Amino acid sequence: MKKRLIYLTLIILPAFAINNFAQNEKKLDKTDQCVACHSENDMLPADYSDYDVHRHADLSCSGCHGGDKTSSDQDVAMSPAKGFIGVPDKKDIPKFCGKCHSSINVMRTYQPRIATDQVEQYYTSMHGKRLIAGDKNVAECTSCHTAHSILPAGDPRSTVYALNVPKTCNKCHGNKELMDKYKLPSNQMEEYSKSVHGIELLEKKDTGAPACNDCHGNHGAMPPGVNSISHVCGTCHVNNMNYFSASPMAKPFEELDYHGCEQCHGNHGVKKTNDGMIGIGENSVCIDCHSEGDAGYLTAQVISSYLFKFNSEYNLAEKKLLEVRDKGMNDVEIGFLLQDANQDLIQSRTLVHTFDTTQVGAKIKDGFNITNKAIKLADAQIDEYYTRRNGFAAATAIFLIIAIGLLLKIRELKKQT
Repeated sequence: MKKRLIYLTLIILPAFAINNFAQNEKKLDKTDQCVACHSENDMLPADYSDYDVHRHADLSCSGCHGGDKTSSDQDVAMSPAKGFIGVPDKKDIPKFCGKCHSSINVMRTYQPRIATDQVEQYYTSMHGKRLIAGDKNVAECTSCHTAHSILPAGDPRSTVYALNVPKTCNKCHGNKELMDKYKLPSNQMEEYSKSVHGIELLEKKDTGAPACNDCHGNHGAMPPGVNSISHVCGTCHVNNMNYFSASPMAKPFEELDYHGCEQCHGNHGVKKTNDGMIGIGENSVCIDCHSEGDAGYLTAQVISSYLFKFNSEYNLAEKKLLEVRDKGMNDVEIGFLLQDANQDLIQSRTLVHTFDTTQVGAKIKDGFNITNKAIKLADAQIDEYYTRRNGFAAATAIFLIIAIGLLLKIRELKKQT
């Protein structure tokens, strides 16, 4: 009986939803002569979608383009006297969309929490400034959101859904011919897709990873400036930002017009960090500015040696922990100690942004003490394992000798009888 109800539910509910959607479609088609006429004459816009948010809010064509949607007479439906304005000029699109999106009274009807300053923000962006100056190559509202298939940013089908944002931006920023006009690179998408952020977002589908708009902004998109880039990165990497801002490197970076985090980590092609980035090795970013003999070179060398020793000790402890587990001995306390040591290792790597050997050294010393304790406990468990095994082997040998002795004695007694 339960199975039958489940089957009926699976069949009836989708059928009901489809029927309900179809009825809504018919209702819209009957009342909206714009859609009806353009559908009949196969003149719907190329990007038209039944799922567009405006259509489902019953705004449809006349909601944006004006005119009389109830009339099937083209002259009446598209009459300027009825407010018909047709396709807006590119330079007018932001204000065109802003008729509703900049009005709190209109937007609170549909989505009260939505911001109503998008148009104002847009005109502070590089796109907006160039559009005002008459540049019609730049992006406006429809360039990112489309015109007739607009969906909420949380909808995976939306052009501004987190996973789709890089592709949307790349429509223009990946166009070499277009970007050459502005002397801008066109390989950002290529770099980003190989970066630690791009891999998390595009390959692992982690929508919490930053896309273009997380660093550049949405409607007010601009490249982060020298004074703001560390704060942009710091929205996620809070401790790194705080340590760097309080470090002796912050002021020289500002004076040299260096872009904080970007100077060492890059921008679109940010790679996963590793201990080799600090120090004096061939993969170090420190030696890009510092040379042998200066204070920065020495600091990098000391911090690098601290991290190397701690990491080596931690890896040894992990290896011993696995050995304890393989031997079936008690690994609980060792595991907890290594969790604490791992936190110290992470914090030590974060403290690198202080460029202070004392602070990094103090944290590494804490981690060393914990790691050494774990190693000693592991060694004790391993020694106990071998003690037990050797004791078992000795006991087995003794029992074997006794057994052999008894067997020989029994044979001797049998001969005597």
